[in-house]
Amino acid sequence: MSDVRMFDSRPATAVDAESPLAVSNLAERARRSAADPGVTLRERAFLGHLILRGGAIVLDEAVREVLGVSLPARPGALVHDADGERSIQWLSPDEWLLIVPEGEAYTLEKRLRDALGDAHFAIVDVSGGQTLVELSGPRAREVLMKSTPYDVHPRHFPAGKGVTTTFAKATAIVRRPDEELWELVLRRSFADYCYRWLVDAGEEYGLAVEESGR
Repeated sequence: MSDVRMFDSRPATAVDAESPLAVSNLAERARRSAADPGVTLRERAFLGHLILRGGAIVLDEAVREVLGVSLPARPGALVHDADGERSIQWLSPDEWLLIVPEGEAYTLEKRLRDALGDAHFAIVDVSGGQTLVELSGPRAREVLMKSTPYDVHPRHFPAGKGVTTTFAKATAIVRRPDEELWELVLRRSFADYCYRWLVDAGEEYGLAVEESGR
């Protein structure tokens, strides 16, 4: 821990943070939302995104101590804590994505590092480089079917699964936290492009855009 320099990527300052979709004019699109939408888009801006890497056993012990949930060990598995506000997703055999509410990433990273001690691991705060967009509504799956070659049929993509895949000729992490909701974790450089793709893909079903939630 003493060899690692940490910094808080979201300090309490007078400077307003901007989400990756700040250029996408969500407020204007929200005012033109369909009255009875088939699909609704909502950005969850400013969440904390941490990449955890290391051995599954030692990381699992630390995650259970700090968050009270077990590290998902099955490929593509996605789990949430008791209140549903924090999630951990399997990305590769030694890599997991932890997403937490705004303002928690820095403190949580310190707690995990303390719990891991001298173990061999890496924790990287990628909060500024990603955002999360929610898709809901009865036609959300149809929008995904137009956007990714990955099979999103419920038989193949049940709740509690997440994958990294091609999306709109870019890449995204597609997740299904429950039966009614889909999530896209988008890189900052792709976020506006993917959002505009979703708006276009969702228009035929009746589209609603909610302003960024925090």
